[in-house]
Amino acid sequence: MSYQRQREFEPDTRSYEAAVRSFRWDVPERFNIWEDVCGRHASGAASERTALIYEDLAERVTRLTFRQMGQLSARLSAVLARQGLQRGDRVAVLLPQRPEAALLHLAAYRLGLIVVPLTTLFRHDALAYRLGNCEARAIVSEPSCLPLLADLLPELPLLQTVLLTGERFAEKNAIGAKGALLTGTRARVRDLWALMEQPATPPTPVDTLASEPALIIYTSGTTGNPKGALHAHRVLIGHLPGFELSHNLCPQPGDCFWTPADWSWIGGLMDVLMPAWHHGLPVVSYQAGGPFDPERALRMMEKHQVHNAFIPPTALKMMAQLPRVKERFQVRLRSMMSGGEALGAATLKWAQEQLGITVNEIYGQTEINYIVGNCAPLWPVRPGSMGRAFPGHALAVLDENGKPVPPGVQGELAVLRQEDPVFFLEYWNDAQGTKDKYAGEWARTGDLGVQDEDGYLWFKGRADDIIISAGHRIGPTEIEGVLQRHPAVALAAVVAAPDALRGNIVKAFIQLRPRAKASEQLKAEIQAFVKNTLAQHEYPRDIEFVDEFPLTATGKILRRELRLRESGKAQRGA
Repeated sequence: MSYQRQREFEPDTRSYEAAVRSFRWDVPERFNIWEDVCGRHASGAASERTALIYEDLAERVTRLTFRQMGQLSARLSAVLARQGLQRGDRVAVLLPQRPEAALLHLAAYRLGLIVVPLTTLFRHDALAYRLGNCEARAIVSEPSCLPLLADLLPELPLLQTVLLTGERFAEKNAIGAKGALLTGTRARVRDLWALMEQPATPPTPVDTLASEPALIIYTSGTTGNPKGALHAHRVLIGHLPGFELSHNLCPQPGDCFWTPADWSWIGGLMDVLMPAWHHGLPVVSYQAGGPFDPERALRMMEKHQVHNAFIPPTALKMMAQLPRVKERFQVRLRSMMSGGEALGAATLKWAQEQLGITVNEIYGQTEINYIVGNCAPLWPVRPGSMGRAFPGHALAVLDENGKPVPPGVQGELAVLRQEDPVFFLEYWNDAQGTKDKYAGEWARTGDLGVQDEDGYLWFKGRADDIIISAGHRIGPTEIEGVLQRHPAVALAAVVAAPDALRGNIVKAFIQLRPRAKASEQLKAEIQAFVKNTLAQHEYPRDIEFVDEFPLTATGKILRRELRLRESGKAQRGA
């Protein structure tokens, strides 16, 4: 069942064009993620390699080898089987970035279950919808989530099993007195580690088809309810070209990966954890315990000798606010990938100066991920561009009628529906939503962009983020990029604000750097800076300074909340 692939990319002989021409997908009929990322490494020469380096909130470090991950995941698969879970059943993972979360994925894939990763940032309504929609039969979580689970379980009659793990890795008696919160519910509540210590023969690993469902990851739901993107085991294969190229021809000696992106999202799970383990490489994880801490992140990368990182743009911009990073931290990165939102030329330049690395920006979606990006050794990174289509993927920019437009013309980014294993299978229980995703042979992304003559793609914003002001169609991303270059600006978000004269105006929300002081004079200075850099009609006619931004669970700025705030003001006559 294992899948081993020849390297297509050689830095001294291959160009982008050569890599694209020579690339062919090699997807076996039968493929299982557990076998590929763990089973085949758990014995033989690779078995004593480090798979996971985990640092908890108290900065205690646990190291696990591939042999240990194989043994533990096999024992956990026996636990899951004893709960009555069968091939195709959905099991939810409500855990932060810790070993038990990774083990649950491995054990579930081994059994042919479908994993539903969920972030611990979700509250009642978000969890109730997702758990109910996917009809989860079991959930693995931790005691801190018990009050929330106690509130949820009466609404979820199909959720029969709750497995709880300790506050730190392998802590015993995880449930304790808190378990009384779930007394009287239909669910069976069990201590995960106590069950794993019971003698049991692990079931034989399931021999899955590459096209068999493995994973449901819910989209962020910019319009309507979130949609569950159902992915097959082959989705890991679909991520490998982008992973290898965006990490500068990975694998290389000494490669060691880390990302602050939670494994509950496709970026943390399939952009880092699983592809790294495909190559038998170590992954560093730590339990954040709160908002992203740029100081701790840099210390942790230094301490664990992280050579490869995926750091989302907002996290990088937070790092850029720290003084003298190059002097204070001995970070030795070989590659860095960033994605999820526009990076911006200013942050790219900061990373080159302070971290000594050219960031390879990438682009993808929950449904069709890691499809566009950069590889600095093979083609030059153009600041502001999210790169070119990775080998194996084909993209175009479409007009309103679903037809490709010429280079330089803005339209909707779309991905060719072909033999591409990174494509999702469907939206769970949403046939109409699945149908609406496609325009003939193209899968629509809902994102606006421009492609140049050389195939580089430039992100211009979500289709629903476009600002129409006095007849002008204005994309917020370019304005945000210019704002980010102003020395007083730490973070910026641009939205439409209703206006009686123009319909809408451009409004900027700005978080200032520590030493900058909000004032009317600074507003005027920033407005002039944008006006003189972009265009008269694109400068923010209104600026509001904020202490912090509403963020998604993945660290993206919630522009939707900012837009709703502005429309609410207009309705109230504010």
